[in-house]
Amino acid sequence: MNDTSALLALADRMLWVTALVAAPVLLASLAVGLVVGVVQAATSINEQTLTFVPKLATIALVLVLLGSAMMGLIGDFLVDIFAQIAQTGK
Repeated sequence: MNDTSALLALADRMLWVTALVAAPVLLASLAVGLVVGVVQAATSINEQTLTFVPKLATIALVLVLLGSAMMGLIGDFLVDIFAQIAQTGK
């Protein structure tokens, strides 16, 4: 029973780490898409590829600014996983 609860806790933490890593990129992309969509609606420019370049630039900027923090979260999670695997094997 203890192994099952540990596995569920690990899965729960995995989902939180995934959400924390993906959220900045997704939210920035959503915000830029919304702003470009409003500008397109206001100016009646119906170019579908117009949102691609600003979104790409925003995602690159977010990854440059927050990439090390994201990798830190993933690295800490990986260390915890390996520590739990080592304790389970004992």
